[in-house]
Amino acid sequence: MKKTKKLANRFREIILNGTWIANTNYKDQLENLDWKISVSNIDSINTISILAQHVHYYVNGIKNVFNGGNLEIRDKYSFDFPEIKSQSEWKAFLTKFWEDAENLAEFIEQLPDEKLKQEFVDEKYGTYQRNIDGLIEHSYYHLGQIVLIKKILLTNK
Repeated sequence: MKKTKKLANRFREIILNGTWIANTNYKDQLENLDWKISVSNIDSINTISILAQHVHYYVNGIKNVFNGGNLEIRDKYSFDFPEIKSQSEWKAFLTKFWEDAENLAEFIEQLPDEKLKQEFVDEKYGTYQRNIDGLIEHSYYHLGQIVLIKKILLTNK
């Protein structure tokens, strides 16, 4: 199997359908979550909604590069999102998240393996391999937070 296909599958596992590493994924944790839980605060920590949008921000930004666009995402904006105010807004966000994740996975899958060693946008960002691996690792980090926040909120409900 091509390296890029394996990477695409690893990415799908964390966002859409896997259970191998964390025994869950974003879709499993968020798909049937009430929007009110997703925007609920625990002290000063980020909400589930903000964390999910944060991960999507990077998925969408990297997808844009794969689609021939510029790298327009910036860390300083990666937590700045309009508040979700209804179940329909939450569902619309999730639909977009799943679609963008699948689109990015398809882009990754279609890359020739040699591209993984090439510079991603600019030398300071490293290679395609490093950026894809970083996105996967970053997503697992925030998934752990989401699982814990959800557990606390649902236990105290």
